[in-house]
Amino acid sequence: MSHEIRKKEIISKESLKGNPNLGLIAGTIAFFAGFAAVALFGTTAHLIANYLNLSIVEIGWLVAIPLVTGAFLRIPFSALVDKYGGRRILITQLIIALAGMIGLIFTLRAILSHEITNHLVGYAFVMTFGAIAGTGISTFSSGITYVSYWFPQKRQGFALGFYAGIGNTAPGIFTAILPFTLASIGLIYSYATWASFLGIMIVVFSIVGFDAYYFQIVKKKKNHNEAIRIAREAGEELFPTGSATKSLVDAAKVWSVWLLVVMYFISFGGFEALTEWLPTYWTKYVGVSTVEAGILTGILFSLVTALIRVLGGWLGDRVGGEKAALASYIVMIFGSLIMIFSGANFTLDVAGEIVMALGMGAANGAVYKLVPKYAPHSVGGASGWVGGLGSAGGLLIPPAMAAFVQTFGVHGYSLGFIIFTIFSLVSIAFSLILKRYYNA
Repeated sequence: MSHEIRKKEIISKESLKGNPNLGLIAGTIAFFAGFAAVALFGTTAHLIANYLNLSIVEIGWLVAIPLVTGAFLRIPFSALVDKYGGRRILITQLIIALAGMIGLIFTLRAILSHEITNHLVGYAFVMTFGAIAGTGISTFSSGITYVSYWFPQKRQGFALGFYAGIGNTAPGIFTAILPFTLASIGLIYSYATWASFLGIMIVVFSIVGFDAYYFQIVKKKKNHNEAIRIAREAGEELFPTGSATKSLVDAAKVWSVWLLVVMYFISFGGFEALTEWLPTYWTKYVGVSTVEAGILTGILFSLVTALIRVLGGWLGDRVGGEKAALASYIVMIFGSLIMIFSGANFTLDVAGEIVMALGMGAANGAVYKLVPKYAPHSVGGASGWVGGLGSAGGLLIPPAMAAFVQTFGVHGYSLGFIIFTIFSLVSIAFSLILKRYYNA
């Protein structure tokens, strides 16, 4: 009898699909495709604003709107991975994002052809479909959970750093490219090109994306304990509670998770915010061209931030996430101070932007190294809280920086970076608390 049971387990393991490296690649593809939407709004907001006669505050909300859904939908979608596995959830998110992009294409066509002439109606449609398209950005947390279940704790820092780092290059790449596509094929066809790219990536992920072994075994009608036993023999270490609600509740009970939320608010939320806001900063404050602003934002900020995240995750594996986070937020403070006192000096602004990119990228990798550590039995819930509420910085910071401009005039562009100084100081304090409490 025991021999027959053992044989069934061996057959089950042999029938499992995928491996950690393939899971990492597939998850990164999904996130990269979903996150590309954020770059479209940052670069094209000025064009849309001209057609709709938007104020600076309305522009601030426009560039932030994809991040509304992108932030808050991370919470339920990430937790649902604990119940259904990441493959089904990620495909659903990307399809919703594609629907939003198609809606934007038709809306922009109607605005440019003057079928929609009312300012409020056009603004409402763009905001609505922008929010729907922003669902693609919510793939971050569900993808983090998806990848986390493929890797053991000792490799979490690098794996999640690679996933988020490469995935986060999307805004940088698209922000740098879009000014050229806008000049050559126009606004509508630029959006159509991205929508086509997203559709292709959905197909690619459907082909190469497999759930971690535990979820594959459960789908073969195995019970929870049996699935854990077989998956553990296959090399899996982390396992879900099986309930999205329980995962969220359990993670919410871990006090350190809430410190990570605040820390992530200014590092990753700040990254999203500046990816959207810097094109406005460079063109309106420093006075460079749209193409130059795209390169400065896309390459020197977004791309650098994204790639440094890989290093931040690797560093977290080596010295501990708490120490890596502490060093990263110190760097962020120096960068924000340079921006505050730059006085629209091009050289200082470039230097400040790069320093902030280095600090933010490393901080993002360090923070997510800590998520599976503090909530090993509710990774989906913890990833949802940290990724969802933390990335709300992308929603709240652009309008707040716009408010500085509205209040202080042109000097408000630089004064707005005080937000990053204050939150970085708070994050340093939290890093020290975590370091002391966990003796890291």
